[in-house]
Amino acid sequence: MSAATHSGQTPHYFVPAPSRHPVMASIGLFMVIFGAGQWINGQGWAAYLVLFGLLWWAFVLKQWFGDSIKESESGLYSDRIDVSYRWSMSWFIFSEVMFFGAFFGALYWTRLHAVPNLASLDNAVLWPDFKAFWPSSVAGTTASPAGIVEPFTTMGPWPIPTINTALLLTSGVTLTIAHHALIAGKRAKTIGWMWFTVLLGVTFLGFQAYEYMHAYQDLNLKLNSGIYGSTFYMLTGFHGFHVFVGMLMLLFITLRLMKGHFTPQRHFGFEGAAWYWHFVDVVWLGLYIVVYWL
Repeated sequence: MSAATHSGQTPHYFVPAPSRHPVMASIGLFMVIFGAGQWINGQGWAAYLVLFGLLWWAFVLKQWFGDSIKESESGLYSDRIDVSYRWSMSWFIFSEVMFFGAFFGALYWTRLHAVPNLASLDNAVLWPDFKAFWPSSVAGTTASPAGIVEPFTTMGPWPIPTINTALLLTSGVTLTIAHHALIAGKRAKTIGWMWFTVLLGVTFLGFQAYEYMHAYQDLNLKLNSGIYGSTFYMLTGFHGFHVFVGMLMLLFITLRLMKGHFTPQRHFGFEGAAWYWHFVDVVWLGLYIVVYWL
């Protein structure tokens, strides 16, 4: 259908030409997965394969997204494509909700079911000295009755997690201001507020990196620090990765704004990135309460 479309005419439903991008992206992901599997089994060369696969994959995505941007800016995307993108982004965010829901569920089950059950009379013969305390900050109290988990200090909400909460909440406000400015046709104002939002995201990541260094060096809180350590890094680490991805989305949207892309009427690329960023904000609020306070 796309080949039969005249220049400047929006097709009823744009169908892209056959592309090399899907198979090329698959090759990059295969190198990452295969390399990671060999890496954890002690093969030193596999780390370089993982790095090469990630660079390969990122290069392919740059080309792929670039082609999509050219198609959009050429007027090939009709309202039907716009609706398709909206549904696709909605289902993608829903899958992310299920992704984090599984991790929150793991923490919930551990705290309210697994740990108390291990201290029940049914398990008293196996672990007579086990005490169902949360978190397991002392060797032998909770997840390590044999004392194989080193003592560690738990991570509280002050000051970095609270600062990061303020940063993310502020970024949600600045992003909304930028969105309203775009709808009003104030491109310069939109760009300014978008750069501010990107800066807030980068600052969040910087604070989280410092928090991790503090946890490892000063608190002895590691990934193998019992169930507390594994759930802490699983939830906050994956969220930090999502913040990084969202920050990249906002960065590229800002660069596109500076090139004159998007109009007050058609700007779903902006809206999709904004949806994702607001989702990241909501997940962090749950993390802030469940992981750092409770």
